[in-house]
Amino acid sequence: MNNKNIVSPSILNADFLKLQEQISSVEAGGAQALHLDIMDGNFVPNISFGPGIAANIAQGTSLPLDCHLMIEKPELFVPEFAKAGAQTITVHSESTRHLDRLINQIKETGCRAGVSLNPATALSDIEYILDLLDMVLIMSVNPGFGGQSLIPYTLKKVTQLRKLKPDLDIQVDGGIKLENIAQVKAAGANNFVVGSAIFATPDPEKTTVEFVKAIS
Repeated sequence: MNNKNIVSPSILNADFLKLQEQISSVEAGGAQALHLDIMDGNFVPNISFGPGIAANIAQGTSLPLDCHLMIEKPELFVPEFAKAGAQTITVHSESTRHLDRLINQIKETGCRAGVSLNPATALSDIEYILDLLDMVLIMSVNPGFGGQSLIPYTLKKVTQLRKLKPDLDIQVDGGIKLENIAQVKAAGANNFVVGSAIFATPDPEKTTVEFVKAIS
């Protein structure tokens, strides 16, 4: 596997009254990217924020932005998030009828293209486009809310995917904690989205350091 192991804190669980401070803390702790969960209240039962907030975040950090679009009709918003400063845009295979077209649309903006699969979605959904992808995000919880527990069977999907594409960037999102991150890494993941397990602690910088050490 050629892709390096990275921790991507999800700011969905950050304190938005102290957002700049919290972003700076995980940056100082060694985070290698920021994960932005974009939710529209339709594809998932929650609403987060849009391209405007993403653009503000991009101005306040040197970390690459990894935008995870949990929205209906993502093709309408890809240009907006690319313009906002995203380096990676990930869309759900379940959110579009024309996944090949959508992946190519993302690539045309100059962003890395990722596809996310919900826990019950089979790898066969992306079998024919794997060679087009820069990253696959395996959801280890049902998307929409932070603080959930990791669904164990999703790690089998990670292992199967790693066997299919040994050099692929495989991200896992949902329920990752210091107690289970070694298990997630052993399954084949190299990109770890961590939300409440970092931002719900008294010292996010120190906790980020611990997560980075755990995957080194």
